[in-house]
Amino acid sequence: MFAKDIMSIKPITVKMDDKLKAVKEIFDNTKIHHLLVIESSIVFGVVSDLDLYKALSPSIGSRAETLKDAATLNKQVHQIMSRNPITLNPDAHLSEVIDIFSNHSFSCIPIVNHERKPLGIITVKDIMRLLSKKPQLFT
Repeated sequence: MFAKDIMSIKPITVKMDDKLKAVKEIFDNTKIHHLLVIESSIVFGVVSDLDLYKALSPSIGSRAETLKDAATLNKQVHQIMSRNPITLNPDAHLSEVIDIFSNHSFSCIPIVNHERKPLGIITVKDIMRLLSKKPQLFT
């Protein structure tokens, strides 16, 4: 089995200078947890929902929200993203995907073409879903 067989296609992307307000809206309105950060259509980083919530004031959206809290939404993606993520091509074998997740502390791998343009994304959750459906692949 290969990366192309399990990746989610058409990953949602943001640009480095996008505001965290836009990122928050994406996470609030979708069921995804990772966005690929691109510039000139090339993957430069990843931002997760956890990255976002670490960067925002916990008072956002509450009655206690101040102007200073709201200003955290004006930060830019490049200020919180993980840079230079490990990427794979669509023909990478499942064992390579698992090896990367086993040896690093991140939860997604961008799948890119030879020009580093995004084609898809694989998350730890995708691997868990595959394990539940096809446990024989892991024995």
